[in-house]
Amino acid sequence: MNNVRNTDLPVRAESDVDEPTVVRTEHLTRCFGTGTGTVVAVRGVTVTVACHDRIALTGPSGSGKSTLLHLLAGLDEPTSGTMSWLPAEPSTARPAAGLVFQGRSLVPNLDVIENVRLPLLFAGHPEREATACAREALARLGVDALSEALPDALSGGQAQRVAIARVLASAPRLILADEPTGQLDHATAALVIDVLLRAADELSAALIVSTHDPVIARRLPTEWAMRDGRLRITTSDENQR
Repeated sequence: MNNVRNTDLPVRAESDVDEPTVVRTEHLTRCFGTGTGTVVAVRGVTVTVACHDRIALTGPSGSGKSTLLHLLAGLDEPTSGTMSWLPAEPSTARPAAGLVFQGRSLVPNLDVIENVRLPLLFAGHPEREATACAREALARLGVDALSEALPDALSGGQAQRVAIARVLASAPRLILADEPTGQLDHATAALVIDVLLRAADELSAALIVSTHDPVIARRLPTEWAMRDGRLRITTSDENQR
């Protein structure tokens, strides 16, 4: 049986209230444009996400899914409302969130290992440490043999695994994936979701996956359904992996 809730009050994404909280939003709203042309992409979203939450973010195109992910990833600022990361950690500790983008997102003139270590270098990590973390992440994803390959030489599934490795190398507390399987066949898509679930478990990180695929959505025990910027949360009684 599923429990359906709206987001008028703060809610946990899953039922275990003892799990450490990763992020909490209150009345999060994002608008674009002004006056009569204003578009409200995200409307008053209030949620609490804990470290072991596994969430499918669903809804039609234009419903606000990507905007919400970008807000959670820190790539965009809300028009109103608040977002709090808990517990607050120093900037040198684990990053709050990492985003796997939709489609190919690798830098074309950098090889695989350079792509994966790039965010770590930007964050100020020494090159040797960044390279070691990148190699470990690639090995975890089973694509370490491709370290010297350029993105154009990779299949869609390989490129997506490398993109996931780039996020995992930083060990974020929240893994966000924006339609990570939208351009993949069903078999490869299933493998990518396997990888994301396993990585979230290994890092004790929360996971939110945006998807149009009901098969993938059913593999995650919580569904956030967006429509017109509003969020409805459905929590399954069983983990359906």
